[in-house]
Amino acid sequence: MSWLDEIRFTEDGLIPAIAQDSTTGKILMFAWMNRESLALTVENGYAVYWSRSRQKLWRKGEESGHQQKIVSIQMDCDEDVLLLKIEQQGGIACHTGRESCFYRQLIDGEWQTVEAVVKNPDEIYHQK
Repeated sequence: MSWLDEIRFTEDGLIPAIAQDSTTGKILMFAWMNRESLALTVENGYAVYWSRSRQKLWRKGEESGHQQKIVSIQMDCDEDVLLLKIEQQGGIACHTGRESCFYRQLIDGEWQTVEAVVKNPDEIYHQK
């Protein structure tokens, strides 16, 4: 049995993946992986996800340069969630130019931005 066969993918063939900074422990983002993206991640040592909106593989950092170098991959006890401990290159994981995708916090019944933009997204993602 392959290590991939031990994973409980959803009916759509996906598994949730949480990206965590291996040094600080900060949660940077959440994404989906399928069998192919996970195999490529292990093979290449950099995070590859499955984009549900684009229905294709998404090599993190392919446009921005902000790749995620894999330090370790862990699976939860139910075998249906992955934790990727990563080194975030460029210090930016979010397409909004922030360190983390989790930059809004519920405060007094309202979502408030609690993390500043590190770099303007227009400077990261150049028009083609």
